[in-house]
Amino acid sequence: MHSYDYALLIAFFVLLLAPAALLGRFFYQVMEGQRTWLSPLLAPLERGCYRLAGVDPAQEQSWQRYALALLSFNLAGFMLLLAILLLQGHLPLNPRQLPGQDWSLALNTAVSFVTNTNWQAYSGESSLSALSQMLGLTVQNFLSAATGLAVLVALCRGIARRSASTVGNFWVDLTRATLYGLLPLSLLLALLLVWQGVPQTFTDSVQALTLSGDRQTLPLGPVASQIAIKQLGTNGGGFFGVNAAHPFENPTAWSNLFELVAIVLIPAALVFTFGHYVKDLRQSRAILGCMLALFVLGGATALWAEYQPNPALLDPQVEHTAPLEGKEVRFGTTGSVLWAVTTTAASNGSVNAMHDSLNPLTGLVTLGNMMVGEVIFGGVGAGLYGMLLFVLIAVFLAGLMIGRTPHYLGKSLQAREVKLLVATLLVMPLGALVLGAIAASLPGAQTALSNPGPHGFSQLLYAYTSATANNGSAFAGFAGNSVLHNLLLSLAMLIGRFGYILPVLALAGSLAAKRCVACGADSFPTHGVLFASLLLVTVLLVGGLSFLPTLALGPLADHLSQGFQGVAP
Repeated sequence: MHSYDYALLIAFFVLLLAPAALLGRFFYQVMEGQRTWLSPLLAPLERGCYRLAGVDPAQEQSWQRYALALLSFNLAGFMLLLAILLLQGHLPLNPRQLPGQDWSLALNTAVSFVTNTNWQAYSGESSLSALSQMLGLTVQNFLSAATGLAVLVALCRGIARRSASTVGNFWVDLTRATLYGLLPLSLLLALLLVWQGVPQTFTDSVQALTLSGDRQTLPLGPVASQIAIKQLGTNGGGFFGVNAAHPFENPTAWSNLFELVAIVLIPAALVFTFGHYVKDLRQSRAILGCMLALFVLGGATALWAEYQPNPALLDPQVEHTAPLEGKEVRFGTTGSVLWAVTTTAASNGSVNAMHDSLNPLTGLVTLGNMMVGEVIFGGVGAGLYGMLLFVLIAVFLAGLMIGRTPHYLGKSLQAREVKLLVATLLVMPLGALVLGAIAASLPGAQTALSNPGPHGFSQLLYAYTSATANNGSAFAGFAGNSVLHNLLLSLAMLIGRFGYILPVLALAGSLAAKRCVACGADSFPTHGVLFASLLLVTVLLVGGLSFLPTLALGPLADHLSQGFQGVAP
């Protein structure tokens, strides 16, 4: 590694952590309807939205009504996006007269963007019009992220409130998250990206003359606006097929840094939002410390693995450097690895290098980040409510060890809460392992794989893990655009999204109704190094016990086999 590699790592952590506490407090004030510096400008618009929709912002909902509103809104968004994709050929802002998507691909894409996954089995610049990109995909980038944030806030209220029958109002939470949080931040990032050279235009394409004298058509469009929210909303899928490796999506080292920080900025800030809800920022520091420890552990492993030369090319007379296959040379090995670890630690899915070309142990890290449920930072809202589920599991385990009824911040965890926690533990194995096994066993499934053996298995495992974790990234060698994989991956995305959301809302309602019990001197503290360590072990054990056998068949076997290929005796 060189000095600029270390500078990138330092700049990333400074820009991530420095504003996190202030932004977290801002989101708390916004979601609770407190006055902020944006209120004079946006409060009239917020009230107008409520009047237009017929919503009473003072009327709160039970968790059941909250869930029903969420499901109905997401269903409506899915139907609208599906119609746009199917009817694209008959809609405006389509100068190239691109046809609508095939039904299975349109279904997969609509499910993908509504669930905040942004899995793309197509290249956007060659198959989607500007209208589909803006009205279809970009709008869902905002709404899916706001949905996740709303669910988190409902859970925070459930933990913080005493003997309450409501957890908030979904329509109010959705409006505030979008209007005060996601829109202003996206506007700021979009302007920064335009400054760095990312296009933002209705011009469909330009003609360029190549060095060989040929003419090349370069697609353009409203790129910066979509890239900004896809990163800030932890959505993923880009305007172009190769995503953040494309020079129009990510043209400079500065844009690379801005987008990297944007991926995990809001998830990190929301940890402090939770601390404000429970009136104890020590809880935030313990959770953030666990997240950072898991991130650094995975990142250090990936960096070490990626800087190892390919054993098949070892020659004692030649100086070896990190392999650059599949990486964007503008950003180098460290920039590519940092992005790979960041985008899989969050449910983002954008890439600036091809994960299919990563060394097997680096691929193992990216898989592991997703297999634990995208809780290291995770998606907007979704990452923290996933981590809070692990917090409650860790509290339950601590209660078993010391022989006491488990309590978290004064709320006792009883049979109902434990059953809901167990239900969430089944989500990732069901989507990644069960649906992945079905996909691997059906006739014709192997045609999607570009490699045999352990690496081909890793491609399949990665795809179904990414879909269930609502991540959206993929090994570049996996060809998923078939009716079989489009349908199975759509099911995995739905399970991964709503298989968590519904138990989380039920848990929020159950905890909100409980009386708060004062913590005594013998209560297990849920802040500090001891609890953070227990939480870290819980996350690793649950992920390890569920997925270690499949990791052994995939990236671990791939890694072990590399050492014996092409090495002279």
